[in-house]
This record gives sequence, structure tokens and C-alpha cells, in this order.
Amino acid sequence: MTDYRTIAFAQEDAIARLTLDRPERLNSFTAEMHKEVADALSRLEGARVLVLTGAGRGFCAGQDLNDRAVAPGEAVDLGESVEQRYNPLIRRITDLPFPVIARVNGVAAGAGANIALACDIVVAARSAKFIQSFANIGLIPDSGGTWVLPRLVGQARALGLALTAEPLPAETAAQWGLIWKAVDDDVLDAEVDALAQRFATAPTRGLAAIKRMIRESWRHSLDEELDLQRDAMRELGYSDDYREGVAAFMEKRLPKFTGK
Repeated sequence: MTDYRTIAFAQEDAIARLTLDRPERLNSFTAEMHKEVADALSRLEGARVLVLTGAGRGFCAGQDLNDRAVAPGEAVDLGESVEQRYNPLIRRITDLPFPVIARVNGVAAGAGANIALACDIVVAARSAKFIQSFANIGLIPDSGGTWVLPRLVGQARALGLALTAEPLPAETAAQWGLIWKAVDDDVLDAEVDALAQRFATAPTRGLAAIKRMIRESWRHSLDEELDLQRDAMRELGYSDDYREGVAAFMEKRLPKFTGK
């Protein structure tokens, strides 16, 4: 296990867990945290699922404004920060060839909210809140926010969330389709652990294909998507996992998927 200062990372068998670990600052990002997260995400060999969460009472409050050390009224190139740190992180999460679960244990604000929404499955404690706080300091929802919000909740709600910066309770987020599920705080760990175990023993190639195709479907016509579905089914039909799944079904036993 690698020692980090701002995160905790561990992998047990096929389940990797990455915890943002600056609870005194609601796990807000610094340049150091970005480097450590990037390093951890390069160490996922053998993983079949990643759980991303925060330490303490929050998931992530976005950027730590103190880390930029900008004097009041001083100009700063925020585009450089987005290009060098946040954009690569969002691309890495969405490109991972297995499911990523966001365990949202508390407030997810600013870039922190959109990092959670970049994950494939978001399970939040009922006490958690999602806040697009950018408008309060004259910015736009980065880290994929302006792209993902209207696709998940529609333009009217996306504009309302982004323009008002009002906190959205986890239960409402689930009702709106912004996240997968809101659960009672005391069962959050059990819910996430069960999901992680499920993905860790699932047919990983098939899950990776589902993730990739749904994420890329926005750019395709129905006719194009039908052809892509044909190609994916052809490829997956030759996989070890498909053969094992069919054999287990016919033999009335639990399958043993290898992810191949």
C-alpha cells in the first residue's frame, strides 16, 4: 500500500477504494490531492470495481480556494487548472473499463458534485446534498457539470441548479434521476459494499461495454447505435464470461466470471 498525505487508497482482490482524506477541509482538492488521486488511479491493476468516497462528514467540497493563494482581486488562469487537473480526472473516471461507484457520505459541492456525477453509480446518504456552487463566485459548472446536468435532469432543472446554487437533497436528486439511489445514512456502507461485491464478481467485459456504449450513445443516431450493438454482441458472444454465464444458467449453478 502506498502512503499518501491527502487520500487513502487500498485494493483488496478486485475491489479498489479511494477516499479523499482532508476532512478538516471537507475533502476539497489541492494540487497535491490531484497528483495523489492520479497516482492511485494508475495503480488499479486487477481491479474490477472502484469505490470513490470522502472521509468524515463530506464527500468533496470541490476546489480548496486557499490552495491557489490568490490575493483578493488578483487574476488567475482557471482554465489551466481545469485543463491540467479536473479534465484529466473526469476523463480517467469515465474511461475506466469497469464500474466506478461514488459513495456520497455528505455534501458534494462544486467540482466535488460533478466528480461524483462522473461516476457510473452514485449512492448517497439521505443526509447528503449536491450543490452546484459555481454561480456564487461567478463561474460555470466545470468538471463536466454543464454537460452532465441537462442530460440527467433536463434543461430546466439543470439551469435552476446551476443558476441558483441551491443545495439539492440526496433524496430529491434520486427522484430527479441525478443519482442512482439515496439510502438511510446507517445503511450506506452496506449498500455500497454489496454493490462493489456484485461488480467484483460480475462479467467485467460486459459491464465495460455497457458503460462505454451508454456513455457514447449521445453522439450516435439510432441506426448507428444498432450497428454498434450488433458489433458488441458479436464480440461479447465469444467471451469466456458469456460461455460461463450460459453454462451456469443451464446447469442451475452460480457463475464464476473471470472478466475475460
